Amino acid sequence: MSDADPSPGPADDPALVELAGRLFGYARSGDTDALGAYLDAGVPADLTNDKGDTLVMLAAYHGHAATVARLSASGADVDRLNDRGQSPLAGAVFKGEDEVVTVLLENGADPRAGTPSALEAARMFDKADYLHRFEPDTP
Repeated sequence: MSDADPSPGPADDPALVELAGRLFGYARSGDTDALGAYLDAGVPADLTNDKGDTLVMLAAYHGHAATVARLSASGADVDRLNDRGQSPLAGAVFKGEDEVVTVLLENGADPRAGTPSALEAARMFDKADYLHRFEPDTP
């Protein structure tokens, strides 16, 4: 028996590739209802693309708080890092997405996760309002 599996993998199935592209598009565009229907049908909330970006990462980076909340309610890991070590919270801080930051924090996101972390990004870009939220004792 050979170690090579001759059967095609999911990446070789055009229908699955198309579906995955549609799901990531829903996250990017904030189509919470469409994405939610797929989550209810069993699509994993922590689905990742070829760069390690989760649906939460894409929704957060593009400013869709309701989509982030729906994904979180479906069990998505709000701290899951992409292949570059970035967290959804750091992406939201970088983009100045206040509502997304709130939703992520309400769902347990760690401001110290990732590289740079959301805390480091807030310092780097002098975002005092985020610093106060991440470290309430900051003057």
